[in-house]
Amino acid sequence: MALFGDEDASVTDQSNLSSPGQVNMIGQGTVVEGTLHAESDIRVSGRVEGTLRVDGKAMIAQEGVIDGELTAANADVAGSIQGEVQVGERLLLKSSARIDGNIETERLVVEEGALFTGECRMGEDAATDEALDGNASADVNEPDEVIGDEADDVSNGTATPLEDQSET
Repeated sequence: MALFGDEDASVTDQSNLSSPGQVNMIGQGTVVEGTLHAESDIRVSGRVEGTLRVDGKAMIAQEGVIDGELTAANADVAGSIQGEVQVGERLLLKSSARIDGNIETERLVVEEGALFTGECRMGEDAATDEALDGNASADVNEPDEVIGDEADDVSNGTATPLEDQSET
């Protein structure tokens, strides 16, 4: 049996391709430039400069950096992202997460300490074609009614509870 030059070995052997449950890794100290597409989960401890598209879950470690776009079915972020984030189902921002860019996701979970600068669009239609094309808009309306009076000062914690307020 020869260890090298085995003529029966195939470079495209299907057993070597990614399988369900396999996690791809970009290790600390590794820089990937361009577009990267992963069919299964991926853990980023290094740096991605460009676009990362993940059919499974993207896990951005505390030392991981994405400088560009992240698109994934699910994502857990403990590192930093400078750019757009689009997650089809659930996005978890760990306490060490830093995101500077817009977020579109169905569900968002944010741990205390996470920092996010940008706009966020949530719900089942957050990943619609309109939103992905950047043509989405939101209307913000003024409140219909203000409860309380001008003496209430929430900045120093003296707001009157709703049940203690009487109609005037």
